[in-house]
Amino acid sequence: MLSADARDVLADPDNEAFVSSASAFEIAMKYRLGKLPVAAALVDGLDEHLRREGFKPVAISLPHALAAGRLPGPHKDPFDRLLIAQQARLEDFTERIS
Repeated sequence: MLSADARDVLADPDNEAFVSSASAFEIAMKYRLGKLPVAAALVDGLDEHLRREGFKPVAISLPHALAAGRLPGPHKDPFDRLLIAQQARLEDFTERIS
């Protein structure tokens, strides 16, 4: 569930919204494994839904994968590692919400 601040940031038309291919991979995998059973419609139409809502896809590149593999620390979840490397480190998508 998103915080009120995160919802406000996403609702602001002056902000661009991005979604990682890693997130799509994780949603589809969790649905397939039965860990996200209510996601059938989302999995089947994710690309169109994101496009309709104005999200811009971010592909996973070789530099993203290498950076994720090299991250130090306790991040054991491969999806989290990809998101950290991709969005926070290489694409500079981070910004503080005040």
